[in-house]
Amino acid sequence: MNLDANTAKRHAAEYALGLIRNGMRLGLGTGTTADFLIDMIGKRIRDEGLSIWAVATSSRTVKRAEQAGVELSDLSDLRDLDLTIDGADEIDTRLHLIKGGGGALLREKIVAGASKEMFVIADQAKWVEQLGKFPLPIEIDRFGAQATSDMIRTLLGDLSYHGCSQNLRSSENAPVVTDGGNYIIDIKLQKIEDARQLATQLNAIPGVVETGLFVDICVLAILGYGNGKVDVIGRNDNYSGEQRGSGDV
Repeated sequence: MNLDANTAKRHAAEYALGLIRNGMRLGLGTGTTADFLIDMIGKRIRDEGLSIWAVATSSRTVKRAEQAGVELSDLSDLRDLDLTIDGADEIDTRLHLIKGGGGALLREKIVAGASKEMFVIADQAKWVEQLGKFPLPIEIDRFGAQATSDMIRTLLGDLSYHGCSQNLRSSENAPVVTDGGNYIIDIKLQKIEDARQLATQLNAIPGVVETGLFVDICVLAILGYGNGKVDVIGRNDNYSGEQRGSGDV
């Protein structure tokens, strides 16, 4: 266990917790940092009588919310959410994201899209100058998976992403199946030159259900540090890479 990373995630979650108000309609993200937030929300419900409506982005989040005592609603019933708070695998200086390391990218994007705003909480190590070092997840239909994989490979070559590798995500010698019943391909690109272009062209491939590129969706990043500090960065902020505007939480 990386104690510094978990401390950083916990402090980012604590900061985000302070932004939640009674009566809010929330999208709850998936992952270790989101787990901290869900547990904290449950404690506020028990201790303070916090009243919210919440939608989960994955079956994992459903289980965590149930354990924490956070009652969940269906997105079809709430529809318009005030805020989604989720984690990320990478965050760049324009607040474009790579998500999907936990396999929930499709539902995470649906919930974020149904929200007025999306905030990301993460440890500071997730902040990068340019996306791509973390493998990009692409959710694909199981039918014709190899054909879809081949078309992705051809597109990447056309876009001059040479030498990248792609792997069908597996566990215990079997392909991982998402909550939506799909497969995931992870692509090691190292550097993504144009996230918007890549997302658009990947989504145009038949068989691609969704990509882990979240472009122009996140409006605020809350980055925690192992020393208990946080940085709060808006989409238009010019972040220098140092602890600017940070404070104890």
